[in-house]
Amino acid sequence: MASLPYFMNGLFMKAFGKESLFEQMISASAANDKVLVLVQLNGGNDGLNTVIPLDQYSTLSQLRGNIMIPENLVLPINGSLQTGLHPSMTGLRNLFNSQKALIIQGVSYPNPSYSHFRATDIWLTGADSDENLPSGWVGRYLDAEYPGFPTGYPNADDPHPLALQIGNVASTALQGPAINMGIAITSSTNFYQLTSGIYDPAPSTPAGHELEFIRETSIQTQLYSTVIRDAALSQANLSAMYPTAGQNSLADQLKIVAQLIGGGLQTKIYMVNLGGFDTHDAQVSATGGVETGQHAELLRKVSEAIEAFQDDVTLMGQQDRVIGMTFSEFGRRIASNESLGTDHGSSLPVFLFGTKVSGGLLGENPQIAIDQEADGNLAMQFDFRSVYSSILQNWFCVPAETVTSVLHQDFPVLPLFTENCMVTSGASVSVAPASLRTWPNPSNGSATVEFSTAGGMVEIKVFDMLGKERQTITSKNYSQGIQRIDIETSDLPAGTYFLRMSEGGKYQTIKITVI
Repeated sequence: MASLPYFMNGLFMKAFGKESLFEQMISASAANDKVLVLVQLNGGNDGLNTVIPLDQYSTLSQLRGNIMIPENLVLPINGSLQTGLHPSMTGLRNLFNSQKALIIQGVSYPNPSYSHFRATDIWLTGADSDENLPSGWVGRYLDAEYPGFPTGYPNADDPHPLALQIGNVASTALQGPAINMGIAITSSTNFYQLTSGIYDPAPSTPAGHELEFIRETSIQTQLYSTVIRDAALSQANLSAMYPTAGQNSLADQLKIVAQLIGGGLQTKIYMVNLGGFDTHDAQVSATGGVETGQHAELLRKVSEAIEAFQDDVTLMGQQDRVIGMTFSEFGRRIASNESLGTDHGSSLPVFLFGTKVSGGLLGENPQIAIDQEADGNLAMQFDFRSVYSSILQNWFCVPAETVTSVLHQDFPVLPLFTENCMVTSGASVSVAPASLRTWPNPSNGSATVEFSTAGGMVEIKVFDMLGKERQTITSKNYSQGIQRIDIETSDLPAGTYFLRMSEGGKYQTIKITVI
């Protein structure tokens, strides 16, 4: 079945779900109203100038000196002398310092794509890099839970849409195998026209008369317009922190989301977005200082929008049932280019925000060598699907076996929240790294890898600086203790590589040089 777009009093909408889709996956009635807000940063955000590794500052200054934020301007964060934020991000720094924001370092996936279209598709569908999936990670879960949808919905018991996106196109993440699972609102202007009932006059032309007819009749046939309008009219925004309308499109979108949440709309997942992060050139100002310019303005918008949203839902008394997550299709390269910009890269930091997230830092600062190749990338620390798995299992309380079917694989559960669901779930990640080392390093033909294990399955792989998997050193069960493996490096071209070890949800990445 294909979903059909339609107009509701001039508001373009697209059907994709219902309110009660998560009811069966939640075991406790108090958890029935949890909400996830996905904030997509389109274009590929430069993570190294967003979350700045101060312990690598000297090396980074030599690799990206024309865009590097002055060290004295980096915003310090509580609990870390080695990590700071871009000076435009005071709002997110405030949330972080009050334990309402979590930074997950080094989020990516094996063999990453550097194509905007393909990388975005991977993040939205939850696919492997060599896999094409026609449905989104959220949509697959909803389809598995409610295979008969949309027949019979909405109804008196379930009148609300499950998912709502502010934007012209319903996201692939929310696409089920056969149908979209929610609604998309094209713009803030159209939303306020819907809630007020006031529209720009239709022109006195055949097309204008047709538009008038659509406006008059669509309200009677459109599935979710009444509950959305009722929710919006039931709650005014309370925060004074939002910028003036039209100055920050992300804030405009989140303002609508907060209003609907506060007004009683039982939608579970909202999606908003901000574009412009493809900063190949003019990432920083050529005349106003590297702490200003295109990227600084984008990060300011993200930061102030999220802080205002969090303030708004708190004033509405909704703060404990709402979390948010930022993501972008990829990060940027370690070294800058000559155009005051950065090129497509691999891993990047992801932000979670809300009163129930485990505030702080998850993972370690990236390790960067001065002999970094021009096309060098950051090593992956966490697979983005581990973030999805953790949200589904420990925020929405989805059973582990259901999550496995949705994501097509088992992924470690990360410690993202202060409270976890009392359901059977996969093993939680321990962020304390395993013992892993190699010698000689640099290596010329062969090397020894040593690691300690508590016993069980251990996997060690080699990735190049572009994040491409080059070798699997081992993938098998080991007994408890210290283990050593002799490896051949003669098949690898000279250069720098990453060894990544995983054991029971425990990760460590080290660097090895082949000469």
